[in-house]
Amino acid sequence: MALREIVFDTETTGMDPFEGDRIVEIGALELINHLPTGKTIQLYINPEREVPPEAVAVHGITNAFLADKPVFSQVYTDFLDFMGEDSKLVAHNAEFDMNFLNYQLEEVGHRPIPKSRVVDSLMIAREKFPGSPANLDALCRRFNIDNSERSYHGALLDSVLLAEVYLELLGGRQRGFGLDDNATGAAGIGALSTKERIYREPRPHAPSAEELIAHKEFLNELTDPLWAVAGKQ
Repeated sequence: MALREIVFDTETTGMDPFEGDRIVEIGALELINHLPTGKTIQLYINPEREVPPEAVAVHGITNAFLADKPVFSQVYTDFLDFMGEDSKLVAHNAEFDMNFLNYQLEEVGHRPIPKSRVVDSLMIAREKFPGSPANLDALCRRFNIDNSERSYHGALLDSVLLAEVYLELLGGRQRGFGLDDNATGAAGIGALSTKERIYREPRPHAPSAEELIAHKEFLNELTDPLWAVAGKQ
């Protein structure tokens, strides 16, 4: 059975939903057996309050840009539908994103998403590389992942980068070799069996005349070889 996960990120007006901050962007992508399928979602959300300059400096999402965007109550079901009923959610510093998401879900009368569905890649990184920087930029550098387009934090772009980081944290692109995976976006057995084989001429293995002479001289130097003793029994 294929494993489905949703890697996601949020951008917000600030750090604390209990102080009035709200989500301005949700970005997510689908993984099947830890590999991206190409399915994504990106939602810009009018927070119904001002976005402070310090938040704009982080993600570049301005009040003017958000002015005509839908509010959370109009689009949250789009994200829940994409998320599905039982897929794991993968986020970096997941507590931050889940605090915002669950706070706003409860605001619109929806039950919160349980912690049991959430995988925090930040915790995985800290356990795997104790004492080392574990933010997304540092992990991209560690795994040679190109994040040159990340001039601002963006929920969808960060989700794409996180999906690559997450795969490396789990063991890299060799993980599982895709041999039991027939899902869209991942290489399965069928893909391996249809790979074109390159024809190579058979290499000669017959001994040369010099090798035959050397072999005979070597045999003559042996005293009571095993095959000769066995032949006398």
